[in-house]
Parts: sequence; structure tokens; C-alpha cells
Amino acid sequence: MDDHALDFEAPDDKIEIDCASIDHNLEIPTISADVPVVYVPQCEAELEPLVGMEFESEEAAKAFYNSYARRVGFSTRVSSSRRSRKDGAIIQRSFVCCKEGFRNMNEKRYKEKEVKRPRMVTRVGCKATMSVKMKGEVDGRWVVTGFVREHNHELVPPDQVHSLRSHRQISGAAKTLIDTLQAGGLGPRRIMSALVKEYGGISKVGFTLVDCRNYIRNIKHKNMEGDIEMLVDYLRQKGDDDPNFFYAVQRNEDNTTGNVVWTDGMARINYSCFGDTVTFDTTYRSNRYKLPFVPFTGVNHHGQPVLFGCVYLVDETEGGFVWLFKAWLGAMSGKHPVSITTDHDDIIRSAITQVFPEARHRFCKWHIFKQCQEQLSLVLLQFPSFEADFHKCVNLPESIADFETCWLSLLDRYALRDNNWLQSLYYARKQWVPIYLRDSFFAEMSSPQRSDSINSYFDGYVNASTTLGQFFKLYEKALESRNEKEVKADYDTMNTAPLLKTPSPMEKQASGLYTRKIFTRFQEELLGTLIFMATKTDDDGEVTTFHIAKYGEEHKSYYVRFNVLEKKASCSCQMFEFSGLLCRHVLAVFRVTNILTLPMPYILKRWTRNAKSSVVLDHHPGDMVAGYLESHTVRYTALSHEALKFVKEGAKTAETFEFAMAALQDAFTEVLHATKNDKRCCTVNGHAMVNFRQGSSSVSNACNEIQGSTSEQSSEDDRDQQMRDLTNELESARQTCDTYRANLLQVLKEIENHKQQLSVKVNSVKLSLKDVT
Repeated sequence: MDDHALDFEAPDDKIEIDCASIDHNLEIPTISADVPVVYVPQCEAELEPLVGMEFESEEAAKAFYNSYARRVGFSTRVSSSRRSRKDGAIIQRSFVCCKEGFRNMNEKRYKEKEVKRPRMVTRVGCKATMSVKMKGEVDGRWVVTGFVREHNHELVPPDQVHSLRSHRQISGAAKTLIDTLQAGGLGPRRIMSALVKEYGGISKVGFTLVDCRNYIRNIKHKNMEGDIEMLVDYLRQKGDDDPNFFYAVQRNEDNTTGNVVWTDGMARINYSCFGDTVTFDTTYRSNRYKLPFVPFTGVNHHGQPVLFGCVYLVDETEGGFVWLFKAWLGAMSGKHPVSITTDHDDIIRSAITQVFPEARHRFCKWHIFKQCQEQLSLVLLQFPSFEADFHKCVNLPESIADFETCWLSLLDRYALRDNNWLQSLYYARKQWVPIYLRDSFFAEMSSPQRSDSINSYFDGYVNASTTLGQFFKLYEKALESRNEKEVKADYDTMNTAPLLKTPSPMEKQASGLYTRKIFTRFQEELLGTLIFMATKTDDDGEVTTFHIAKYGEEHKSYYVRFNVLEKKASCSCQMFEFSGLLCRHVLAVFRVTNILTLPMPYILKRWTRNAKSSVVLDHHPGDMVAGYLESHTVRYTALSHEALKFVKEGAKTAETFEFAMAALQDAFTEVLHATKNDKRCCTVNGHAMVNFRQGSSSVSNACNEIQGSTSEQSSEDDRDQQMRDLTNELESARQTCDTYRANLLQVLKEIENHKQQLSVKVNSVKLSLKDVT
């Protein structure tokens, strides 16, 4: 006995219908507690199966029973069959209601593992059936040997029969129309809208959106078989030419080819330098591209898109995405990104949670805005202002509380509290609304996301009409073009000096460290400090809190917490955490606290000229404080700050002066010993300072030995000389501080003079305008 199903029933097929809507078709007996309800469908006698009725073939019998089921409101499937002992041919069939029998909960798939998404129970033991048997081996006709009319469940009314599984079929004409529309770049939703309009209603189309998607997917799979072989041959050739080239091909259980992942040596180098944030760009899924081609991209030190790898996407299931993410991660030596951006898709989100559990996953905001035009098309037609208000609600709030208030106000204004799509967006708000993402690094230099979706790396090269044969040449051309743009940006950075707009030492320092594009962005923030006032609001002795606001706009303020000793600052706007560049609010605090140069922890290597070099310059924002003492600028500033406090207290009285001088002399002796030992350590090990960190343990041991021998040989005269040298160095440091202070005062004076000159010019223009009028 084999149990071939005519069709499988979807979990949604059980539809509750008011009995009053089907009274004209049913004979419902009196209901009692002991007698089950029986539904008897009514149909014309000539269209209803009868025992003894004959058919030309088994398929004809099956089609007749299915046609009858469509008229009265139920779906059918094949239940059982019997074969001949002579030749194994089928000689008996039973066609039943799709709700016949009960689900076997003792099956292996239910016992061995927990089902994540259990299907609804759709089989209720219905006895409705039609049995047919081959009449004779000579004529091959089939005769009805049994028929049960009654059902134990409600039947579906005529306007919903088209949703039942056995009645959903795509006709030849519909297939031709789907192929034509799909070739024109239309997606399944828009194709179904065209079909509904063409046939005069969804019930007359004969199938659903799911069927349309499945048909398109199956056609793609058939067309892809030859394409994948061509792609694998191309990748194999690339692997022969580049020893650092990597590619992997997914093989399914049925031995069919799934996804294909590849990356080259340059992409792997790029990822090692800029792989802190990754974009998985599935733009093609909106049918913008004919090819199922998905790149992994990032942002380099010039703010340009950079390639990390590519995927030829065939299997769009959760398992398919998990496989490709793991394969790509393996090619990148297992280094996980800090953050990853994708389209708004639950399947991709689930796969990323499994493969990149520590990465901050963000949905592309512009993809959601595009979905808004489709999901809320009727709302946009009725309220043209909704789209602008929606964008403002998402982009403008500067705190979580502001967003929550704005969101509820938006829903109430347009009566959308019950909209399911907007509710799903709200539940996922921490993955796409900017205010919730500011604490994570995404390498973006401004608050809004890039305006063109996720800015595909291959825009301008791959389009809707590109075939796989054309793709190979365009792919290499795109790589070459992007590389040329990076080389050009490197050349401009190294061989041209940017225009400095202030005499600030910090601006000059940044111009020599950052690339041209990043320096321009930093310069905007530095100039922006001129219109902000920093007011100290709290000081606990270790951390000072500043209130930052524009003059006259105190209601719109930011707060900066600043650790003076560690030179560590954090702003409520979280721009540094989000982009890796200091905001104007922190820079304003540096200005009023006499921090004249950027502390090295705030200069991320990924934004500098030597981003691809091996020189250790920075740490990630999360670990930025760990190495701040390695900077000469930070050490000098910290010592100067402490020395000034020491001098201020020591000069108050003659007694404190003598005590302070004695302490300085003792300190000078110890510092001099440490300085000599530090110099000898570098010489003994024979390494430059950059390599000093690599051999810290051996250097430390050498220092201890030298320090011991040196201290034993020191004489009293040497100590006196050392104290005099230290006093001279302290005096030099004090003079340097005075110079820096004078320079700062001069800068502030020049700014004030410039403001006065501008004010005079403005008044002159006003007077001239009055004279003209």
C-alpha cells in the first residue's frame, strides 16, 4: 500500500465559516450531545459521484472527484492504492477529503526532536471518500466502487474555495504571463496584483501568492543548474591564478548544488583592516537584478565601499544562510565583525544569530522605508503627509523617550495602532531605529544612513539585464575600478595638504593622521565647537560632567563626562561609538580644558593614512583606554597637569616650598634612573620602540638587571647633578605649558577679533541696504 497525496495541506487551510453562509448547501441534522454533527453537501445529481459510474482512466476519475469537491467546498488527496500481483500496476485507488484520518504523533520526527514551528492540526477523521477500481485489463476503464458523501466538518463557501490546496493550479496561460512579467523585473506581489486585475478577482486566478513564488523559484532553480557549473569553472580558474583565492560550494542532501561563496586575497586583506562592520547586500531580492548575487561589503579608510566576498545565492532557507555565513567566516580566519547590516528579513536574522551571536545586527533603514511604500500604500494614498512624518519620527529623535512618544503620536494621528506591519517594526525597533544603535560601531560618518539602500558595491556594473556570462567581465571591471578609486584617494591624501581653517594644533595633528575624506569630516566637527558653550555641571574629583549647548538653545543640549587624568570622554550623542570620530561636543570640552591635541585612543587606525600598515596606532572604541599611556602627548599633558597642581600648593608658604623642593629632588633622582634604564633596555634588545611592546617581558627583565647595577654604582655627585637636570626639565616643562597657554589665548583672541570684524561687516551691509531703500 502506498499513500500518495494528491496535495499537501498548508497549516492555514482550516477556515472557520459561519454556518449561516452555507445553509443552502447543507442538510444539518438536529444536534444532540450524543450524536456528532454531520455535514451533507448538496450538488446536482449528474455532477455527484455514484457507485457504478465509469471513467476512461484513473486521472479522469481523480479530476471528476476534485471538480465535485470544488463545487461543494472541500479539498481532496489520494489516500491509498492497490497494485496487481502480476505486473505491479495500480488497479485500485481511494480519493478522500483532505481532513481524512488523524496525524500520527508517534512519527520519528515528532519523537526525536522538538518541533520549533508545529503545524496546525488539520485532519479530523472525516470519512468522505470515493473509491475506484479498474474494471478490466482489456479496456482499462475505471468504475466507482464506493462513495461516502457525509463530512464531519464545515465546508468552505464558494468565495474561498480557491484557497484550498487541491484547487490551486497555475494554468499554462498564467505561467506564460508570470514568465513575461518576471522577466520585466516585477516581483511576486506585483505579478499577483496584475493577475488579479487581469482575471477579475483573486478567486478567479486559481492560485495564491505562495504558489506564484514557488513557481518562480522552481523556474530559477532549473535555469541555475547550467549557470552554477559555469560559475564553478570560473572560480576554479581564479583559484589556480591566485593562491589566496577561496571558494566553497554547498551540496544538498539530494546531491544538488546550493549556494556558492568566494573571496580573493585582496578581499581578505581588506577584511583584516576594515572588517569591524559588514554589510550583506541582498538588493537583488527586490528583482533589481536578475542574478541571485549577494556581496559582503564594508567601508575603507576613505569612506569608500570595499569588497569582503561574494555569494551566488540559490538556497534562501535558514540552513542555506547559516551555511554561507559559516563558509565565509572560515575564509576570514574566523574573525567576527563587530556589527552587520542586512535587509529586514526574519530568516537572515535567525541565521546571523546562530553564526554571529556577538555581532550587533542592524536592519537597513532604507529598505524598511521602501517596504513602507508597499505595505502602507493605501495609507499613503489617503494621507500624503504620512511618509514625511514617518521619516521624521525615525530620524529626528535624540533620545529613546523622544522616539517612543513620537511613535505613539504618529500611530494615533493616522489611526494605525492596529496595523500589524507597523507593530512588527516596533517590536524590532532596536535593530533599525538609529537612536537604539548609537552605542555600536557601524563606521558611518553621519547620523543618517547612506541614502541609496545599502549602497551596493556593484552599482553601475550589474543591472537587471546582466546575465552570468556577462557578469564575470563586469565583476572584474568593478573590482578594478574600485581599486583605482582607492589608489587615487591614497595618492591625494599623501601628496596634497588639506586647507587648515584654524591655528589649532589639534587640526594640524589630525590633518597629518587622517585620510583626506575623514579629515574633512573631523574638520567640520572641530569648527562646530565654536558655536557651542561647555558649562561644568558636576565634578566628583575624578570625572567632570559638562553641559554642552548652542548659545540661546539650552533646551537642546548634550552631556559630556570627562576623566581628566585618563583623558577619557564620553558624549550623550555617542558619535564616537557609532562612527569612530569625535563629536563637536567632546571637542568643545577639550577646548575648555586645554587639551590641545587629540589623545591617541581617539584616533582609530581604520580611519588613518596607514590603516593598511602594521603600525599599531589605536584600539577599537570598546578597548580605547587600554593603551592611552603609550602616547607621548598624553603622558606630557598628564604630567604637566599634575605638576601645576603641585607648584600651586607648594608655593603657598615657605614651609610647603621647602618640603616641595625636597620632594622634587627625590622624585628627580628616581625619574633619572628610570630614564637611563629605559634607554639601555631599548639598546640591549636591539629593537625599535614599536617592537618594544612585542618583547615586553624580556625587556622588563633586562631593565631590572640594569637598574640594580646602576643604582649600586651611583655616587652622591651624580645624584646632585641629576636633581639639577630634573629641575631644569621641570622648568622647561613649565615654560612649554606657558607657551601652549599663550598660543591658546592668542587663538581665542583671533577668533574674537574675527567675530568682531564679521559683526562690523554685517552692520555695514545693513546700513547700505537701508540707504538703498
